[in-house]
Amino acid sequence: MYLLGYDIGSSSVKASLVRIDNGACAASAFYPKQEMHITALKAGWAEQDPAMWWENLKLATQEVLKIAQAKGEDIKAIGISYQMHGLVCIDKNHQVLRSSIIWCDSRAVSYGDRAFKDMGDKHCLEHLLNSPGNFTASKLKWVKENEPDLFSKIYKVMLPGDYIALKLTGEVNSTISGLSEGIFWDFKNNKLADFLLNHYGFNKEIIPELKPTFSEQGKVTTAAAEELGLAAGTPISYRAGDQPNNAFSLNVLNPGEIAATAGTSGVVYGVSDVVKYDPQSRVNTFAHVNHTEKQTRLGVLLCINGTGILNSWIKRNAGFADSSYEALNEIAAGIPIGSEGLAILPFGNGSERMLGNVNMGSKFSNINFNIHTNKHIARAAQEGIVFAFHYGMEIMKETGIHPSIIRAGQANMFLSPIFRETLAGITGATIELYDTDGSQGAAKGAGIGAGIYKSFEEAFAGLKKIKTIQPDTSKKEAFDEAYKNWENEL
Repeated sequence: MYLLGYDIGSSSVKASLVRIDNGACAASAFYPKQEMHITALKAGWAEQDPAMWWENLKLATQEVLKIAQAKGEDIKAIGISYQMHGLVCIDKNHQVLRSSIIWCDSRAVSYGDRAFKDMGDKHCLEHLLNSPGNFTASKLKWVKENEPDLFSKIYKVMLPGDYIALKLTGEVNSTISGLSEGIFWDFKNNKLADFLLNHYGFNKEIIPELKPTFSEQGKVTTAAAEELGLAAGTPISYRAGDQPNNAFSLNVLNPGEIAATAGTSGVVYGVSDVVKYDPQSRVNTFAHVNHTEKQTRLGVLLCINGTGILNSWIKRNAGFADSSYEALNEIAAGIPIGSEGLAILPFGNGSERMLGNVNMGSKFSNINFNIHTNKHIARAAQEGIVFAFHYGMEIMKETGIHPSIIRAGQANMFLSPIFRETLAGITGATIELYDTDGSQGAAKGAGIGAGIYKSFEEAFAGLKKIKTIQPDTSKKEAFDEAYKNWENEL
């Protein structure tokens, strides 16, 4: 018997089947095999058609069932992880009204900044724990101001994971964790943020019904079952944004524990039991998957839009298109720490929250035509990504997050020895790598939500650490010097 987990990213949709008896991953599949298209009609914009997520989810489901030689009735529960902060608008017939404005879209920055000032920064931070910034609520305000005819047709607004749940179940609902990431949740009063809705001119009826993160949130309809090869009536029993879910997949649930990812974007995510916020909203605080009215569990999130996307851009455009990422890592390893002065700022994927929502673009600095080659660019890119992590983690310390151990899945940038060793060396933190990912975490969350697992401990009994990277103190001086050079350019 299996649990099925979906991870709806902006690059691909991944599906995993996890065995209920031992928690092992039986099969995984993702679509498309190349990155999903992101439409950018203007600089700083980023949209995706939700229908594209669904089509790729169907393909991933069919493949994962085939690999495991499983049948729909073998799946006892389904969990969903999804790209955070996106906006999906549907009409009363549950039809999508426009392409989703996704997480890395920057068009709503000015709306959030103005709301932060007009509602009062202290009031916003005390209640929302964040500035409205460029989050889902502000994106909806942009739609209201710039597409009023379309806005008038909106029945409900959803996050990407809510849309996938709708396609599976026919039901429109969300979670407190989801509303908090959209900046729709009032933590001080533990309810919908009415004052924000009123300020932006939103009717609260457009907000979906709320369900607990771990609970039955609907059942697969007959129509969806026929499309996907699943069994009608299978419960959807877990839903979370990709970063809370990534932390959950690594069993990061308690205060002081830290998780990290470095895919298209990069994230450090720490759990706290103290309601605290960054006064400048450079790092953000949301409800973690196990947050309840009686138990405060908040996720402090550092997000860097431009991380792995820089590395993939270098691969495609700096003469490495025919090389594998493993070969690219080996090439970069031949260059000394600090890339002989070459510094790359990785901020070319939209406005960066930790830089005050500035869309500064990526920058290459100190290029010496007599010294530097594309090999230096390969290393400087990875170092620049790590240094952006370190810069943000220094901000996180101001909110009480002091990582000594960073847990991560062995995937994406964490497959690179240079990335891992530089991150451990510059932060002084030990890195622990696990053989898991967001889709597997979503599957285990579904097991908890459906009552198949009775505790978090039971769900994660099979989670095994596969590698530990200790800081190399002998290289600390070189790492610090390289970081100082990078920070000067920033």
